[in-house]
Amino acid sequence: MEITFIIIAAVAGLIIGFIISKSIDSKSAKGTLQNAEKEAEKILKEAEKEGESIKKDKILQAKEKFIELKSEHEKVILNRDQKISEAEKRTKDKESQVSSELSKNKKLNNELEEKLKDYKHRNEYLEKRQEEIDKILHRKIKQLEVVSGLSADDARTQLMESLKETAKADAMQMVQDTVEEAKLTAQQEAKKIVINTIQRVGTEEAIDNCVSVFNLESDDVKGRIIGREGRNIRAIEAATGVEIIVDDTPEAIILSCFDSIRREVARLSLHKLVTDGRIHPARIEEVVKKTRKSIDEEIIDIGKRTIIDLGIHGLHPELVKMVGRMKYRSSYGQNLLQHSREVAKLCGIMASELGLNPKLAKRAGLLHDIGKVPETETELPHAILGMQWAEKYGEKPEICNAIGAHHDEVEMTSLLSPIIQVCDAISGARPGARRQVLDSYVKRLKDLEDIAFGFGGVKKAYAIQAGRELRVIVESEKVSDDKASALSFEISQKIQTDMTYPGQVKVTVIRETRAINIAK
Repeated sequence: MEITFIIIAAVAGLIIGFIISKSIDSKSAKGTLQNAEKEAEKILKEAEKEGESIKKDKILQAKEKFIELKSEHEKVILNRDQKISEAEKRTKDKESQVSSELSKNKKLNNELEEKLKDYKHRNEYLEKRQEEIDKILHRKIKQLEVVSGLSADDARTQLMESLKETAKADAMQMVQDTVEEAKLTAQQEAKKIVINTIQRVGTEEAIDNCVSVFNLESDDVKGRIIGREGRNIRAIEAATGVEIIVDDTPEAIILSCFDSIRREVARLSLHKLVTDGRIHPARIEEVVKKTRKSIDEEIIDIGKRTIIDLGIHGLHPELVKMVGRMKYRSSYGQNLLQHSREVAKLCGIMASELGLNPKLAKRAGLLHDIGKVPETETELPHAILGMQWAEKYGEKPEICNAIGAHHDEVEMTSLLSPIIQVCDAISGARPGARRQVLDSYVKRLKDLEDIAFGFGGVKKAYAIQAGRELRVIVESEKVSDDKASALSFEISQKIQTDMTYPGQVKVTVIRETRAINIAK
């Protein structure tokens, strides 16, 4: 019973508390609402004031913008009016100019008509005078024919014959004088041009051989190169076409082949194999194949660089490749590419001196020996083969003829041909350039020294400066100062009478006295 009473009392308390809280909330809500209404009215009033001020500002801005646009429009209209007035002025000026020009043209036309009438009148007068002169001339000729007993045609014929004989005699005399003058000066001028050309080209000596030496780090590598029962060395020789000589030479093997390209392929292939360390037949074939491909690319690159250096353009790609192959070919021990470059430079200089086209001369000089680098063996002379290749790849006829005629296989038909022949001989005849010339060059130096040793009192003799100077050392006890001077003259006379040599040889006799003592 007590519990029930407590529960009822608690429920009643809760209800009373809820009612009291609701009444309090309603009062506070009313107060809040009133405050919000007042605040809203205040905000509305401020907003209306702010709106009025913004409206006034916008109206002012609009008025200012309108005034600005109006002034700009007035300026545009003013500029347009000025342009229209200027155009009208120019139009009026042009109209006045046209009218003045028309008046001038009318005056000129009138003057021309008057001059034309005057010209016709004078022309008629001159025609009448010419007819009168012709009649007088005809009467004079008739009178001369009667006096001389010859017709006009006969007299003209006799006069022409006499003039022909006189002119022919004068012409023969002039031709004879010209030929004699040319004989006196031609040889001198030719020597001058050749000497100037040689002096303006500086070249290097390039002697190539048929063997190459491949250096090794140690002799142990020789066994790996030979391989089991010689299979590696046989594979290298079969793949490259080069004979490999392995002898007792320490840390070196010899590659022997007449073809420089094959020899270079073998050398580079061996270098790659030795560096890599894997040496067996399959690897050898792979390396040789890659090396040959890289050599072909290098040949093309060499050809391109060569024609760029010489300023030659428009050369066919096959001819460029042949120019590159010249690097790996020698002629009598002289590198073919170096020889061809030298001939091209000589031809360019000589053609310039003679007033010919130096570019064509350079082109012919570079290509004159391309017949020496065929990929397959042929029985044709290299000049004829080179001429056929030049014709095949679109070179000009004068260049083809110069290539074919530089060894007199075909007849020369252009002025370039003798220039190529001369420059080829100049390049090959330099002392030391070719192996055959080198032998005679060394023999000439030895003969110079032997001549000096043929005189009494000579202790030593040295041929220096490529045989252009001979230095003789004499014994001071046997040769005096006066005799040394006489000895120098006698040796120079002996050289002059007994030897054949280019240029001149300077003979220097050296005599010295040495006093030697030893302090102990």
